[in-house]
Amino acid sequence: MNIHDLKELMLQQTEPLIRIAYYYVKDLQAAEDIVQEVFIKFYHNQHYYEERGELKAFLTKMTSNKSKDYLKSWTYRKVQLQNKLFSQAAKKQVDELVRKVEQAIIGEAILELPLKQREVLIYFYFNEMTIMEVAHILSIPESTVKTRLRRGKELLRDELKGIEWEVLLNE
Repeated sequence: MNIHDLKELMLQQTEPLIRIAYYYVKDLQAAEDIVQEVFIKFYHNQHYYEERGELKAFLTKMTSNKSKDYLKSWTYRKVQLQNKLFSQAAKKQVDELVRKVEQAIIGEAILELPLKQREVLIYFYFNEMTIMEVAHILSIPESTVKTRLRRGKELLRDELKGIEWEVLLNE
């Protein structure tokens, strides 16, 4: 793959990969950095890529792995601490703040799910992939994707039960 091919690949794949990384790390800047690292790593190590599967699935897997590595890193912990210490929450409207907190609760609940359920939920709802596309990327039958989606939603429902949703109470 030459530099022109890489540019074309980046045009096609950057946005969906940033969405995946963002869902993991919940920080747009970090998500962009992760995707940039993925493309650099892919370019320098492309001889390891065997064209058995789809390139999109390969890059998606690289992105999710790099995102998980970031969540374990000192950089992430430092950023989280800085965010807590220097929060700009006072500048935001109360409704917006509550909505973001509730989104964070849902995001954290999804991150607590087992990987099998978490992956299909992310691909299906956040990347807006069809069940057939998710099955292809994960190399599993469509019926398994449907089962994992159903089970993931059940686990989420149980996890989030009992939480009073401020946004819903104010509407």
